[in-house]
Order: sequence, then structure tokens, then C-alpha cells
Amino acid sequence: MTKMPAAIATGLGQWTCEEIPIPSTERGKVLVKTNLASICGSDLHISYMGWNVAEFPLPHGYPGHEGIGEVVEGGDTGYQPGELVLTAPAIWQSKCFAEFQLIDPQFLLRLPSGIPLSHLLMAQQLGTVVFGCQRLPSLVGKTVAVIGQGSVGLFHDFMLRKMGAHKIIGIEPVPERLAAGRNMGIDHAIAVTGDEATEAIMDITNGEGTDLVIEAVGSVEALNQSLDLVKIFGRIAAFGLPPTAERIPFDWDMFFRKCVQMHSVFRGQDEPGLPAFQLAVDYIKKGDIDMAPFVTHQFPIWDIQDAFDLANNRTDGALKVSLTF
Repeated sequence: MTKMPAAIATGLGQWTCEEIPIPSTERGKVLVKTNLASICGSDLHISYMGWNVAEFPLPHGYPGHEGIGEVVEGGDTGYQPGELVLTAPAIWQSKCFAEFQLIDPQFLLRLPSGIPLSHLLMAQQLGTVVFGCQRLPSLVGKTVAVIGQGSVGLFHDFMLRKMGAHKIIGIEPVPERLAAGRNMGIDHAIAVTGDEATEAIMDITNGEGTDLVIEAVGSVEALNQSLDLVKIFGRIAAFGLPPTAERIPFDWDMFFRKCVQMHSVFRGQDEPGLPAFQLAVDYIKKGDIDMAPFVTHQFPIWDIQDAFDLANNRTDGALKVSLTF
């Protein structure tokens, strides 16, 4: 076999799949055959909004960065053929939407056997949430608002509770996703957005706002709403990818007056040894989190357009949309 299927974004929101040559092996890089890949919210920002895209088409396989596969050739890295690995490349090097990829060993994590591959695949995104939560202070007794109850928001629900958060408030207009938040144990489920959601948060917190806001959507509106929701001296974690590389309106006055601490969550894959991702795998292996409800839809790689459209439209109860090879 010399060729492989590889997805390619040809324009905003436009996908197709082509047969291209399998990458040649290289010393110092690992050739991995992809078994499963999943679509992340950041993939939607790149392919539908053009975040950090200079021109189309994008490289084959890009920007897929959530994958699981088997080592074909280790390239003298210590990885052996047949080993099951999580592929968690930095976004700039990501090519998980192709059946084979050459990847630096620093972006690989060996995986245990006996666990459904679709469940282990979720360790990539859960790992990024673990990485982000490690930057937070103690949450014991704190009230947290999570904007968005897609998979990122739901994984935050899980982690925030483990970190001792007293009250978790989820904001999500899609009924199936809000129901998933309830199943994850959020204390308040807000089914509206915008000013109505802000009013609801203020009612719950007696007008104070929350100690922490997790922005898990990646929109200008959600980022600025975070400033409305957070209390004085509170904190905002901007997890969602920006919708654009251009400058955006920002309520600097509100940010200043509330003395808010705010940080982004990015580059979890750059930690040597991928410790946050290893912890995510351990959570799955021990059964601390049930990944079955997250694995909602699978498509063959040749149906990449249908898969992306479903993930982008958030219909049919879609949480994580995966691709098979």
C-alpha cells in the first residue's frame, strides 16, 4: 500500500477527501497509522472562521490534532511497531485527518489496552482541560460559571468538581448539551444566553457574580460576557479559541474596574512528557469519568464534509464527532 485517504479543507467550511502518498519514514519521527480522529472546536474555528489561515487549501490532514493510532515505524525513537498511542500534536504540526502521519515522539503517549479506543481518544481534549485547570487556584467553596456545555464545558464540569468547586453553573442553549451538563452534576443549568443568562447568574449569586468564569465557546460575545459574570477580584479562564486573528472589541473598563485576573489556555502539548494527558488517560482507565456519552457520532474519513457540518451545526445531540479510517 502506497497511498492513503487524507482530508483537505479547500475553503471556508469546505472539505473533501483525497488519496495521497503515505509519508516516507524519517529518523527521529514516528510513522503512525490513525485508527480514530475527532473534531475539536478549534478545528471549526480554523476551517469555518479562518482563524490563522493565510490561504486555502490547507495541508492534507490539517488541523486534526485529536487522534489515536498504532505505530508503524519508530524511526529510532524508542517507539515500537504495533504500540497503541495517543497522537496529540501541537496545532501547527497536526495532521490527524489523514490515515498516516509522521509525528515527533514528544507528541505521543502510550495507551493501555482493554479500553474502547473511542473512549481513549477523548483523553486528548480532557488532557487540555486538565492542563488548563492546573493553572487555577483552589476552588474549594467557590462558585464557577461555565459558558458552553459542549465537550470542553462538560470536561470542565468534571474537573471543577474534582477540584472542590462548591457550585457549578452551566450556560448552554442546546437542550441535549445542557442535559449532558446536568448528568455531569452541574448545580444550575441556564438554557438562555446573553443578557438573560447574565441576569440568571446574578440572581443565583445575589448580585455578586462568580468567583471563576470558564469561557468554553470561543466567541467575542462570550468573552465579554465573562466580564459581566465574574465578581470583583474574580478570575476568567479563556479556553475557547479566538474566532479571528484580528483585534476585537473588549470591555477594558469593566476588566479594569473589577480587577479581574484572566488567562488563556493553550500549549498543553508543549509540556515535556504530556503529564496532563497522562492524567486524563488515568481518569479514563480508573473509571473516574464515563466517556460513553461523549462518543455520539462517527463518520468514515471519506464523509469528512458531513462530519464537519454536523459538528458545526451542533444538531442531533452531537458532542464529539469522530472519524474512522
